[in-house]
Amino acid sequence: MAPSNAQLASPGVEQRVDALLKQMTLEEKIGQLVQYNDQGSSAPTAANGDQALAANPETQTRVDAMALARQGRLGSMLNVIGAQKTRAFQDAALHSRLHIPILFGADVIHGYRTIYPVPLGLAASWDTALVQQLSHMAATEATTAGVKWFYSPMVDISRDARWGRSTEGAGEDPYLGSAMARAYVRGYQGTDLSRPDSVAASVKHFAAYGAAEAGREYNTTDMSDIRLRQVYLPPYKAAVEAGAATMMSSFNALNGVPATANPYLMDEILRKEWGFDGFVVSDYTAVMELTHHGIALDAATATKKALEAGVEVDMMSHFYDTQIPKLLAEHRLSMATVDEAVRRVLRVKFALGLFEHPYASGTEVTHALPANRPLVRRAAEESFVLLRNAPDQGRPVLPLDPGVKSVALIGPLADAANEMQGAWGGATQVPDVVTLRQALERRMQQHGGRVLFAHGTDILTESTAGFDTAVQAARQADVVVMALGESSEMSGEAGSRVHLDLPGNQQQLLEQVAATGKPVVLLVFSGRPLVLDWAAKHVPAIMAVWFPGTEAGHALADVLFGDVAPSGKLPMSFPRAVGQEPLYYDQFPTGRPAGDADLSRPPSGGDTRFVSRYIDVPNDALFPFGHGLSYTSFAYSDVRVSRSTLPLAEANRPDARDLVTVTATLTNTGKREATEVAQLYVRNLGASVEQPVRSLKGFQRVTLKPGQSRQVRFELGFAELSFYDVHSRQVVEPTRYTVWVGGSSQAPGQAQFDITP
Repeated sequence: MAPSNAQLASPGVEQRVDALLKQMTLEEKIGQLVQYNDQGSSAPTAANGDQALAANPETQTRVDAMALARQGRLGSMLNVIGAQKTRAFQDAALHSRLHIPILFGADVIHGYRTIYPVPLGLAASWDTALVQQLSHMAATEATTAGVKWFYSPMVDISRDARWGRSTEGAGEDPYLGSAMARAYVRGYQGTDLSRPDSVAASVKHFAAYGAAEAGREYNTTDMSDIRLRQVYLPPYKAAVEAGAATMMSSFNALNGVPATANPYLMDEILRKEWGFDGFVVSDYTAVMELTHHGIALDAATATKKALEAGVEVDMMSHFYDTQIPKLLAEHRLSMATVDEAVRRVLRVKFALGLFEHPYASGTEVTHALPANRPLVRRAAEESFVLLRNAPDQGRPVLPLDPGVKSVALIGPLADAANEMQGAWGGATQVPDVVTLRQALERRMQQHGGRVLFAHGTDILTESTAGFDTAVQAARQADVVVMALGESSEMSGEAGSRVHLDLPGNQQQLLEQVAATGKPVVLLVFSGRPLVLDWAAKHVPAIMAVWFPGTEAGHALADVLFGDVAPSGKLPMSFPRAVGQEPLYYDQFPTGRPAGDADLSRPPSGGDTRFVSRYIDVPNDALFPFGHGLSYTSFAYSDVRVSRSTLPLAEANRPDARDLVTVTATLTNTGKREATEVAQLYVRNLGASVEQPVRSLKGFQRVTLKPGQSRQVRFELGFAELSFYDVHSRQVVEPTRYTVWVGGSSQAPGQAQFDITP
């Protein structure tokens, strides 16, 4: 099996690892397997013991991280950033007996100082080249502060908008998620891990964390092996194939076995099937939490289960360094297991060039860099998804007329710099952020117009004290822009929600402003899909803008006024009601499909009742996966396949590529240049295991001038045509395939081909 990362598996690195490992004491080896921040937690005492430690390791005990570093007993540190601070700890480590450097890791999720959109918003760009550029930019900034390891990307598939960490991933689809995973890893690590501006990626959370039951954070997951392999594992695998240096285990249990002690995930799949050469770090105190899961009665058992499963580094639990010596002495753990874990950690450190370049590189970046602002501004512009743009007085509300004289800007997110950067805004500086109010006022002043600003309400409140001022501003303006949605803390880790409506009384404010009769543009700031059913019926223009980052205001003004046409497409379906969750486009068929029944009406008889449906809400999404409008219009035609039949012997080979070519003609039928994301969907009928009604298997961004046409082309190979059978084998069978090409998951244009025995 080929190595997942050639640098990690190189003979030169292996020789250095072997030589160093032979010199290490047990304490030094264990030191490479533990991680603390600069607060830390220390060894259990006779008074508190293992049970007290498991109950709360952060408050029961303390650790002197600097002392551990001096002794060569601290392998990595968590969220310790800054050139001066990292140098102090690194100096201590380099003066230890074997001079093994510390690896500094940090939660850099969507930018370090210059912040770009949250990952869910970035996935809405469907622009992998852009994602790779942004990831490299973040690495370049963070390495100036001594950080050489990112706890990113999060590649968990999320099909339930209630789950707060949906904001950190690429949404509901494994094909799009895999493409984004590859882009992040390549951007962070580059082509050479040892370069000063490269960082090691930590792909998280392995595995299936995004399938938490009921969308509740840290909850259990349970699924078939087919679903695991076909839906949830592909993005992790794509990241490993792109060379990811490390992985992070997830908090959840999968089919009854916590991921942090799951040898099926960590050893059977990750190492034996995928050939992963790097190391796995636990999530924060996840080793300790094995006692909470109930599969370990004490710290020693939790340590044994995690380490033997394949989790090499214990983040913050303080179990490995206190329990491994005892386990070895009692012959409950082998030295070979410890050595293999240490070997994997050292392998990454050597490949990163830490021994040669242990300190921060270049001039430390402490604020958003002017040179990087154009890139994150473009990223924000590409992330916005125009959900609706109905006519008002004969023309669509957006883009706004450049000559508009007055704009009412209303809402708690219109001037909220601290909210623009999302749940994981890196080492951000709030003053660096450009708000919508700032950008809009500057623009209107330049054109002799004015902005009538009204806060209206807070994000989460029952007070209506600002309503009258907001309604009055709307009445005095030519057009209204409303900035509503979530706070950044309402999504992200521990941000699960049962209600997906606009929080607080924002819906009430929206309804009162809409009642003025003025054209309204609703900008929805969120880290997840929200329920916008009322707005979709009463507000002419709606745009999902996520949390756009440092250049939020400038990007929003650019798109509102049409300097840039929106090109984003939804990476997650927006529900009509929260009761539809989990909601995703590539559902499996049922024996009683709804067919042509009008699901917008209650059932009236057997033909419309005894089918797979709700009696009060249609089955489909309000805004489906892949949906996104533009300021122009696009048409698809002439969908074709290169061959009508394909022999099974040719198709059922894992290395088979370019078996069938799918083409279609894309035409800009509107009046301005714009970018469309052309999407290819596939359905497989007649297989031994039922397959989704359609699945994404290709996409590309295409920019066209008015009236211009271009042929879009997609190649289907084994990877796109195969599925997992009841024996968990990836296979192609003699079946019929239907393909669609269009601008969303509801694309109508189709063609067919058969795979023959």
